[in-house]
Amino acid sequence: MPTPREDAPPARPHLRVPAQVPPPDLLGLRETLVGGVAAAVLIAVIYAGSRALTTFDSALIGYAVAIVALTFAVVARYARWLRMPSTGRYWRRGWQQFASWSNFRRLPSLLPRAIVGQLLTQGFIRRRGLDRWIGHQCLFWGVIGATLITFPLVFGWLVFHLEPGTTEMYRMWVFGFPTITFDTSSFIGWSMFRALVYTAVLVIIGCAIFLWRRFRDRAAITGQSLGYDMAPLIALLVISVTGLLLTVSTSFFDGAYYGFLVIIHMAAVVLSLVFIPFGKFFHVLQRPASVGIQMYTELGAQEPPRACARCGERLAAELFVTDLRATLEDLGQRYDLPAAEGMPQHVIELCPRCKRVARGQSYFAANGPSFATALVGEASAEER
Repeated sequence: MPTPREDAPPARPHLRVPAQVPPPDLLGLRETLVGGVAAAVLIAVIYAGSRALTTFDSALIGYAVAIVALTFAVVARYARWLRMPSTGRYWRRGWQQFASWSNFRRLPSLLPRAIVGQLLTQGFIRRRGLDRWIGHQCLFWGVIGATLITFPLVFGWLVFHLEPGTTEMYRMWVFGFPTITFDTSSFIGWSMFRALVYTAVLVIIGCAIFLWRRFRDRAAITGQSLGYDMAPLIALLVISVTGLLLTVSTSFFDGAYYGFLVIIHMAAVVLSLVFIPFGKFFHVLQRPASVGIQMYTELGAQEPPRACARCGERLAAELFVTDLRATLEDLGQRYDLPAAEGMPQHVIELCPRCKRVARGQSYFAANGPSFATALVGEASAEER
């Protein structure tokens, strides 16, 4: 067993923990306050948008309470997510790139391409397989469409009133202001009242594709879990099927079993909303941050890359190297190198090959010739 030389300098620590670490309960308190403020703001907006609750339907109060609870949990967890040094730094960088007029003039198509490619068309999923892309598109547009319709209805921001003196003409009111009128006997009127049918069909198609993959694809089967992968799909399927059955009940069976279906539908929706901040669907709320990451990457590629401090090989962009070093320091990881002539002060300034060389030199400086002897001995033992 090699021992360090007595005259060898003490090895420098490769990991330093900051002395000032915020207590965990303080972090939780801050996030709880942020989530509470967001929930309170939503309640105030609901009150104002429904004209002091005059257009609020009390039958939908269960959905409203679930959405307020969802807002609290989502904002609190998102705040905790942004407290991570790497996430917070790159999230702020993304907003800086987004708000920069000079960057827009340099690459005017960057933001539209990032939004379309990362959020709307999800081209990165298309490269993984056509069936996965179709499933994601159906789920994405189905859920987004249902959210944009359901939330305003629940909050009382969007209501429909029968026009006086008519039996089939309705007027749509938005935030208490009258807007368009439509005939329920027309296709547009039918679609206006049953827009959730279209979104439910999209969600069912998407769920069917992913459930088929979960049962048939061996790669998906080996890595899936009931609570994280299967439960969200089953919940979406229950919500969509019961929603369609409500329409079928009122349209063809004179409301038969409507009360029972309403209870099942509401329970599935409320449980799913409460589950979002703690399950797989939270990545839907994280996905918009990828737009900033793409802008960060492409704008960094326009800058001259930083060179390795030892051999001159091309590294990443200067901004990325600087941010990486700052992030490591925030995490308490100070990978400083021993002071030597011609050597950088931090290991991230080296290319992968020079990092291995610097590591070997550090071992040799700490152990002397015994370091090389130990390596030869280990190699001989492995050969035997």
